[in-house]
Amino acid sequence: GLLWSARMYNAQIAALADRYRCVAYDHRGQGRSESPRGDILDGHGISIEQVYLDAVSLIESLKLGPCHFVGLSMGGFVGQRIAARRPDLLRSLVLLETAADPEPQSNVPKYRTLNKIARLGGLSFVAGQVMPIMFGDSFLKDPKRKKQRAECERQLKNNGRSIYKAVNGVIEREDFEPELRKIEVPTLIVHGEEDRAIVRERAERLHAGIRGSEFVLLPKGGHSSTIEEPELVNAEIQRFLASR
Repeated sequence: GLLWSARMYNAQIAALADRYRCVAYDHRGQGRSESPRGDILDGHGISIEQVYLDAVSLIESLKLGPCHFVGLSMGGFVGQRIAARRPDLLRSLVLLETAADPEPQSNVPKYRTLNKIARLGGLSFVAGQVMPIMFGDSFLKDPKRKKQRAECERQLKNNGRSIYKAVNGVIEREDFEPELRKIEVPTLIVHGEEDRAIVRERAERLHAGIRGSEFVLLPKGGHSSTIEEPELVNAEIQRFLASR
């Protein structure tokens, strides 16, 4: 997911590693993956098309295909493209907290402003505004998860200023809904009821666009459901994969 690393899948890997070979990676410009060269102020972005090609290259280079691909938010944008354009690489697709439409215009001004501040001064200056976008109220208000929230906020602030390039790519992504009809691999769509970044209506439209897809609504979970509701997410993935 945007702004995070493969560590957000730690709970899923722990639950699945005894039965599957689990490969988690960081998108270009995030986590431990390098950002394209260029001055911090050059305005360059990392497009979704580029990270899609990166994923294809990774699957091919490691000879992983056909594989089960699990993608959350930005990772879901990538997974949809692989399923529609390179179905030979996939056995199934799991889409978490994601959509196929472009970023709603109502979100763009706010996201551009937050990204500009992060680009100039770092995410520490906007973490207070970003955390409620990335997590639902159940996670943010639970006193028992205070330590976990602090660790998530630390990881968020640890992003370098170059993260703005990945953010630009997400904000500027093109509409993918017309290509959804090409997806024929078994697909599970999981959506958290408390997701503010991608509302339920958009997730349901994704479901409607992928013929034969399955839709599961989590009663809580926000935009980072693998962290917020790991047991529920694990159970749905395990159930789905068991029949593939």
